Amino acid sequence: MELELLGWPPDGPTLRLDHRRFSYAGKFVMSATGKAVAREDGELLGAVAFNEDRTDASALWLRYVTVRADRRGEGIGPRLLAFVRDRARDRGYERVRIAVNNPFAYEACYRAGFGYTGRRTGLAELVLEHPDERSPERYREGIDEFRERDLSADEEAFLDRKRDADPPGPG
Repeated sequence: MELELLGWPPDGPTLRLDHRRFSYAGKFVMSATGKAVAREDGELLGAVAFNEDRTDASALWLRYVTVRADRRGEGIGPRLLAFVRDRARDRGYERVRIAVNNPFAYEACYRAGFGYTGRRTGLAELVLEHPDERSPERYREGIDEFRERDLSADEEAFLDRKRDADPPGPG
């Protein structure tokens, strides 16, 4: 698998993703965000869009992350997140943040080295950051936040498997 940074904000390229295969496909048409992709044999497997924090020039926000539906669960998302995180740090950003709205994304972010901050966005998304505390207690605190929500059967089963679990290591 090849990981590629396509551009930084505000001059990032647009991507046209098939909405039947990729979540958030329409968000990748925006040109004011940076983009990075994962490809295999020339085929797009995943993408991430990102922008600077409007109130903190030392922080970068990862905004939209998508992995092709038939390739989810293979570790593509965490690898792509870690790739962008490392490029952002190389570029001088002190912190990289992401807000997630489901336990699968939360777990993927932990695999990429992010930690739960204890904060939420106005949309009730949990904010994770790199670098940040990655203690088992903080990880479980975030996992438990999802238990309060209306979840799918798959999400509930996932959370049951994660009860009292330690944070995942880098994947």
